[in-house]
Amino acid sequence: MADDPWLVVGLGNPGPKYAGNRHNVGQMVVDLLAERAGGRFAKHKSRSEVVEGRLSGHRVILAKPLSYMNESGGPVAGLRSYYRIPPERTIVVHDELDIPFDTVRLKQGGGDNGHNGLRSISSSLGSKDYLRVRVGIGRPPGRQDPADFVLRDFSTVERKDLPFLVDTAADAVEALFSNDLATAQNTFHAK
Repeated sequence: MADDPWLVVGLGNPGPKYAGNRHNVGQMVVDLLAERAGGRFAKHKSRSEVVEGRLSGHRVILAKPLSYMNESGGPVAGLRSYYRIPPERTIVVHDELDIPFDTVRLKQGGGDNGHNGLRSISSSLGSKDYLRVRVGIGRPPGRQDPADFVLRDFSTVERKDLPFLVDTAADAVEALFSNDLATAQNTFHAK
């Protein structure tokens, strides 16, 4: 249906300790989308914070799970069930190590590539067939453990470009509301 809602989930870890971490870039994108929609997050029984509103003329539910990243599946499954949203109208925004910083990539389905948040969501939903907005954070320098890298704040240099990256990722989410995946990919993968 034309006015069926979209569910957009920004992945991250809860609390101020993690707010600036690379792992929380998905939540940064959803925060910006909530600002664009003119909404404020409120607690939801799905163990998430939620904003219901409109973006680009479409009904949206913007969500940030209150669980830790590796337990994101339960809240996402709860939201999908509560709002009766099918996989093809579910968008998960997350950090991606294998994409250079300042790059956004879109896809549907696929593996989790070692991302515990995606693994939890796919397991809880019983499907990998949801849309993904992958926000590039790049690989850790030298021999730094990827688990340490994602739980560190963006560098001073990265923080200068971070607002542009978050803005581009938010635009990519909105593009998925009005376009098919291939059209949105052509727009954002060309950048």
